[in-house]
Amino acid sequence: MLLVLLVLGAAGIDAGPVRAQAGGWPRTITDAAGRTTLAAQPKRIVSTTPSVTGILLAIDAPLIATAATTPGPLTDAKGFFSQWAREADRKGVKILYPNVNFDIEAVIGAKPDLVILSSTGRDSVLSHRPELEALGIPSVVVDYSTHSWQEIATELGRALGLEAEANVAVGQFEAELAQAARAIDPRGAKVSIVGYNIAGSYSVARPTSPVSLLLKALGFEIATVPPELKPNTARASDFAFFSRENLSAAITGDTVFLLRATDRDVDAFLAEPVLANHPAVLGKRVHPLGLTSFRIDPYSARQVIETVRATFAKP
Repeated sequence: MLLVLLVLGAAGIDAGPVRAQAGGWPRTITDAAGRTTLAAQPKRIVSTTPSVTGILLAIDAPLIATAATTPGPLTDAKGFFSQWAREADRKGVKILYPNVNFDIEAVIGAKPDLVILSSTGRDSVLSHRPELEALGIPSVVVDYSTHSWQEIATELGRALGLEAEANVAVGQFEAELAQAARAIDPRGAKVSIVGYNIAGSYSVARPTSPVSLLLKALGFEIATVPPELKPNTARASDFAFFSRENLSAAITGDTVFLLRATDRDVDAFLAEPVLANHPAVLGKRVHPLGLTSFRIDPYSARQVIETVRATFAKP
């Protein structure tokens, strides 16, 4: 089996754009890690990163299995994220392994000709890539923390020979996004996107994060975190994490969108003592983005758009 390593923005690697030769197969893919030749188009793909599975489904990749996360409010009973679970079932996608606990035997048993990995996040199993290399199982590594799903779809399309499918998926979404932007009145809002008490953590989205880029496309100005306010961690992320006590200072927007949130979470945010004097709280300009907004893929992005449109629709 031909070994393929394609790295898109992996940590520690200054990955440039993927460039594949025109035409069919074999094709050569060039990235910052070098050049690799794919003998044939992948036909049996498995995803070890549920955060990217929705993108693979949207570009109609030949996905046979995906890792599942721990079942909960954000998933179906199997651990498939609710925004794309029905589509995965419709396409016959199986569980690769549960609880995003990497299982090399399950990967081998699926007999894939390509494995999708992530360089970041809880579902990253990048440390297991040497095992895949030793077995001659090809892998593609993507970074979803600072790239929009459209960018990832385009690059995966080029890598998998699904350029047309990726272009259609991205084009349809962009048309829907433009239509939604025309129907939304941002009301001059300068917004902070906040992860409030998610598994005990507090964070604010960076302007380059996928969820920030989505709201910016809808017409909102994304507020920045004061440069003098140091996050609790220096790790690379699309969110900056703070202590509960520093959260108010980190939120510089006059309006707040709450990540992975419902109206109940808004009530908790408004009742938070350390935020009592924040302008967004005093003006009750706090809005939920819905439970699926924690990871922006083609399916959750549409749900976020509808949630925002319901609140900020033009009269």
